[in-house]
Amino acid sequence: LVANKITLPSLVGDTDLQFLLVGGDLLKVRSSSWKKTRFYKLQEDCQTMWHESKKTFKFNQTFSIKDISVVRAGRQSEGLRKNTEEPVEGRCFSIIFKGRRKNLDLMASSEEEAKQWVTSLEKIMSNMENLNSQQKTEHWIFNCLRKADKNRDNKLSLKELKDFLHQINIEVDDQYAEKLFQECDQSKCGHLAGDEIEHFYSLLTHRQEIDTIYGEYAKTTGFMSAENLLEFLIKEQREEATLADAHRLINKYELDDKAKEKQLMTQDGFLMYLHMPEGLVLNPTHKAVHQDMSQPLNHYFISSSHNTYLMEDQLKGPSSTEAYARALIKGCRCVELDCWDGSDGEPVIYHGYTLTSKILFKDTIKAIKEYAFKTSDYPVILSLENHCSVEQQRVMAQHMSSILGSALLTSPLGDQMPTDFPSPEELKGRFLVKGKRLTKLEACFGPEETAGDDGSLTEEEEDDKEEEEEEKKKEGKKLKLAKELSDMVIYCKSVHFNGFQDAKDNLGFYEMSSFKERKAMALAEESANSYIHHNVDKLSRIYPAGTRTDSSNYNPVPLWNAGCQIVSLNFQTSCNDMDVNQGRFLTNGKTGYVLKPAYMRDLGSEFDPITLTAGPWLQHKTLHLMIVSAQQLPKVNQKKTSIVDALVKVEIHGVPADTADKETPYIENNGFNPMWNENFKFDVYVPELALVRFVVEDHDSVTDNDFVGQFTVPFTSLQMGYRHVPLLNKEGDPLPSAGLFVHIMIMDA
Repeated sequence: LVANKITLPSLVGDTDLQFLLVGGDLLKVRSSSWKKTRFYKLQEDCQTMWHESKKTFKFNQTFSIKDISVVRAGRQSEGLRKNTEEPVEGRCFSIIFKGRRKNLDLMASSEEEAKQWVTSLEKIMSNMENLNSQQKTEHWIFNCLRKADKNRDNKLSLKELKDFLHQINIEVDDQYAEKLFQECDQSKCGHLAGDEIEHFYSLLTHRQEIDTIYGEYAKTTGFMSAENLLEFLIKEQREEATLADAHRLINKYELDDKAKEKQLMTQDGFLMYLHMPEGLVLNPTHKAVHQDMSQPLNHYFISSSHNTYLMEDQLKGPSSTEAYARALIKGCRCVELDCWDGSDGEPVIYHGYTLTSKILFKDTIKAIKEYAFKTSDYPVILSLENHCSVEQQRVMAQHMSSILGSALLTSPLGDQMPTDFPSPEELKGRFLVKGKRLTKLEACFGPEETAGDDGSLTEEEEDDKEEEEEEKKKEGKKLKLAKELSDMVIYCKSVHFNGFQDAKDNLGFYEMSSFKERKAMALAEESANSYIHHNVDKLSRIYPAGTRTDSSNYNPVPLWNAGCQIVSLNFQTSCNDMDVNQGRFLTNGKTGYVLKPAYMRDLGSEFDPITLTAGPWLQHKTLHLMIVSAQQLPKVNQKKTSIVDALVKVEIHGVPADTADKETPYIENNGFNPMWNENFKFDVYVPELALVRFVVEDHDSVTDNDFVGQFTVPFTSLQMGYRHVPLLNKEGDPLPSAGLFVHIMIMDA
């Protein structure tokens, strides 16, 4: 019974699934000299891959299917390109993991076998992804049951039942465990089997809060009719729904065919609806592109990465093309390339004057081309920190031209000098280079100016001039610029910032400055309205302080409040600031572009996030929020006896007047189904800039609480009523079965 329950429903009898369950030998590649045969197979739980070493003949757990980000056919990873030869291209594939885990580079005995592994793994990943929340919960619970069934007899003894309860993160005393066991052990034989396990499962997953809500609206012989469901949608969910919408939900989510025939919704169907996009906290219409993408490029917040090549810290960590792939897949639209002269005439990328490893510029451009438009079709900005000689700058230009081809923008759109940026829509599928330029953009439409030395340092060195004592030593190190590279800079010419008035009087719309976080924060606090006006006309890029050698981040919210578009963060570091960044770019199809509010696109705007005078930005709302319950929270501490003491924090991020946080009490020893019914109230004055962050923590009275999961959503994308909140782990990836259940009401204050 348990084995049947954990098989992926849509893959029963599938040949690709059978291939993985049987398994086979693969060559694991770590270096040119370390290539060893391992036997890989999928476990019966259909979600864990194991491998066997030929030396020890022991099976070891290798990875979970849900931890895979992507499977890449061929020699696409750095490791395989470096450690294998071109003739074996078709036999190679790589498994790329979420988070910081290293790639698994593998080689099959034939091209056909490699294709079979890639196809099979992609199919099972897709099926795991497409399970609904209810199926994911069942899959997880029955997998835990399988693990608890130590002797594999498809029965549960009392001891095995207690082990199972620990696995699913719930602490019960012996008396309660025995009571539950006896209630289910109807055969009185001292173990649970068959229907008794089913009964145990139904008791375990029973949700009292759903009983209450469903009971209030199920007024048709104990079920919900379409009319009852419509009443719920209008009264509780505050939706502008029709009877046709209620019928659609019943047809879509009702599990019982007989009930569906009568256009009734059972409690199971109701719970299914609450777990689906229509029942989640994020407005489903905001998941796709829903904003006007025809505005000038600088009218959008743009998801941006700093020192994109780094996997870890800024001093001795590895550089990797994988870091670019991961950032781009997360929707990043502005990546940084720190370019230096390399050996053999090939420029390299690394964090200069440190022990970070080096990667070839050309390999980086290839990786960027490969992954740039997998998540988003909208333009990618290549932010060049150029330390190269003129000769190697020419090589950089040649590589970008040959690899990116016509996707690389090398001249302004149109046949006359533009006065504003093109839109993301016009730039779909294109690459823009940000860097120094020898001439004004106008030179593209008139007599060419003399290409000479622009007499400037690289952008970040230039911004640091006033603060760095060693800058005097660098005064002689003026950057000479290759015309071939200079000409590729069109809409993002890097210039030094000499004040807002100077920028207004003397700079073209395409001339932009980069600001170190401290300088930008000071401007955002002291001259917010001037900064907003500056960003109506031009682009601004912000980057972390050089002192953040651990790749830590800063709070991006005050800079968004000042209209800054390119607020660059260290994507390789998991932290609250990256969570908020992910929340900011969660909507609009995860394109990496979010349209700024109208009052941040108007040169006459008087908006100031600090003083907050009256204006169209002031739309005072009251957020009433009840944290009802949580489901299937993962164990933070993997010790057998450790159970989560769960609490929930709710944070509002936005203008200073809106910034607030509140938290529930903690529920002791229950991470499986804790219930709070805790009410919060927040005042939100500028809803278009506000984000709501739900955080679940494991309470600790001695040290800091441990992070369990979070979800951040723009205030204007919240759905009202009873909603499930999916939870993400610290890397920003979904926790398969974990979530919160809340009630949301937003009212005009």
